[in-house]
Amino acid sequence: MSQVRVIDSIDVHAEGEPGRVLLGLHLSVRGTTMAERLQWCVDHLDALRHLLLWEPRGHPAMCAVLVLPPVTEDGDAGIVIVEQGGFRPMSGSNTICAVTALLETGALPMTEPETLVRLDTAVGRVEALARVDGRKVVSVQIRNVPSFVVGLDLPVEVHGVGTVAADVAFGGQFYVQAPAASFGVELDASNVPAIVRSGISLLAAAREQVPVRHPENPAINEIGLVMLHGPAQQAGTDGRNCVAMPNGPLDGEDPATWRGSVDRSPCGTGTSARMACMYARGQLPLGQPFVHQGILGTTFTGLLRGVTTVGGRSAVLPSIEGRGWITGLNSHVLDPDDPFPQGYTLGDLWSTSNR
Repeated sequence: MSQVRVIDSIDVHAEGEPGRVLLGLHLSVRGTTMAERLQWCVDHLDALRHLLLWEPRGHPAMCAVLVLPPVTEDGDAGIVIVEQGGFRPMSGSNTICAVTALLETGALPMTEPETLVRLDTAVGRVEALARVDGRKVVSVQIRNVPSFVVGLDLPVEVHGVGTVAADVAFGGQFYVQAPAASFGVELDASNVPAIVRSGISLLAAAREQVPVRHPENPAINEIGLVMLHGPAQQAGTDGRNCVAMPNGPLDGEDPATWRGSVDRSPCGTGTSARMACMYARGQLPLGQPFVHQGILGTTFTGLLRGVTTVGGRSAVLPSIEGRGWITGLNSHVLDPDDPFPQGYTLGDLWSTSNR
């Protein structure tokens, strides 16, 4: 076993979404800012991303988060999000996973009834307030980075569908969002294949037609994910959604590439972007809880805490609250004789094969 590579992870799910938490001190990620570290991961750690998220160690819905030393004096940790589409600056569900893992394993000290965890990200400071009972994290409220609208009701030409009025907004990542009714699909777990195909077709078109660039971090310049949303159908909720994540290259004219997986949670950064659009339309006031239901019926509770500006743009200050559960303490092994040192994908589950 002396020649094998062993990578430890704490596996967690946040309201259904799986996250693989890596305490990345051994990775020697370089950079004096989190933006530099994010770019370093893009340039140097893609093989690790594939190894942990692709088969046989991962699956199409698997995400991860690298927990790094903070870059600020008062920070507790820095985080870089690892998704099928690449390294990302922020994720609500993965942040809940990371905070749950750090506190319940003792990597960070836990204080009852509440513990504040200060996280550095490539798009700014995120504060997570963990509610603790009996040494157990019972919920995590994420005070997210500022969220802002790029455009409302933008006409996006979707191959085979026509013009779809879509919103593009930033909630920690850039999202394109539209009503599920625009594609004639119901937001139900039994309709996941149709939801993915519809959503990814919109994402592919929006990436080609709507340019985006974060005003304070120009390297963040791609619409990462797509959300289809609808009205609430269950008492105690205010809306429904399903976020689709591509797991391969996209082509707006090629339906064969419109594949991916859905976020099993109600999506924290997507909910932040959704609330920014609702606020811009006068549909959601500051301080009013917004209970957003995901495809599994689980919920995140969102809240707009105030307003600010980002690079001259009007923005809101969202928070998201949900819960995570540790599912495993794993040691992932890479033997030097393994014929798949970066994992693999096959076309039965993934959008493209990579063997």
